[in-house]
Amino acid sequence: MRDLAQLLTSTILLGGIYALIAVGLTLIFGVMRVVNFAHGEFLMLGMYLTFWTFTLLALDPYVALVAALPVLGLVGWVTYRLVMRGVIHTSHNVQIFTTVGLSIALQNAALVLWTGDFRFVRAGHYAAVLRLGDAAFNVGQVVAFAVAAILTATLFAFMKWSYTGRVMRATAQDREAAAVMGIDTDRVYGATWTIGITCVGVAGVLLAPLYPVYPTAGLQFVLIAYVVVVLGGLGDMPGAVLGSLIVAAVEVVGSYVVGTAWKEVLYFLLFIGILVVRPAGIFGQRGAERLGV
Repeated sequence: MRDLAQLLTSTILLGGIYALIAVGLTLIFGVMRVVNFAHGEFLMLGMYLTFWTFTLLALDPYVALVAALPVLGLVGWVTYRLVMRGVIHTSHNVQIFTTVGLSIALQNAALVLWTGDFRFVRAGHYAAVLRLGDAAFNVGQVVAFAVAAILTATLFAFMKWSYTGRVMRATAQDREAAAVMGIDTDRVYGATWTIGITCVGVAGVLLAPLYPVYPTAGLQFVLIAYVVVVLGGLGDMPGAVLGSLIVAAVEVVGSYVVGTAWKEVLYFLLFIGILVVRPAGIFGQRGAERLGV
């Protein structure tokens, strides 16, 4: 019973963080029809932002989160204007190669600027442990889950009830009809990209106190995000949240039963199984079939 409580708690905490990474990825695909292969590198930038504010300014990682939001939003807006705006109406192949190129450029820029050394953010609360019944968990995990859950819920509310969210959903449903109705689709795509990048950047800020920071740190998380969005259905935000919990459960239970070294094997067995049995995911989304998924 004690092990079950611990496994359930760990699954929920881990799933909340994965959800924040995945909703940004699936939002960008759902509205822009772009698979962002540079998603993990923006997570890496969020981790480095936390590391440097902690090292140079002695800011607690969770205080730095407030300052990180506008910085990450600016990074998203600039990359859209400089890179993605020019390829948004081109073929999927061009978009894929562009985001792959952006990913390589950001990784190598980080390698040149900050070397390949592993760096760590060890705030005062790093080793603090909380207990709830039979379950024990790290304070950093709890804060990361709470912030991720609040931001994910805020994004859902924004998309459902705000005017901008309705415009974004209209553009996702029919780009040409939205343009005919007077919607500035370029601004919609810019806002979508900026929000998606901010989400994954914030996830990086939350993960920095828990994982080492290095130039390819985003790769391990973005591979999980791809599994999550394929499982939930590309472009479907509720599906991304459900997929996050399923993938977290596979990781936590799999690591407990067969060992941590097997967790990546389990991810990709799940990934392959989804593609074979239900290629469009649990909540298959219009447009995914154009990419063959």
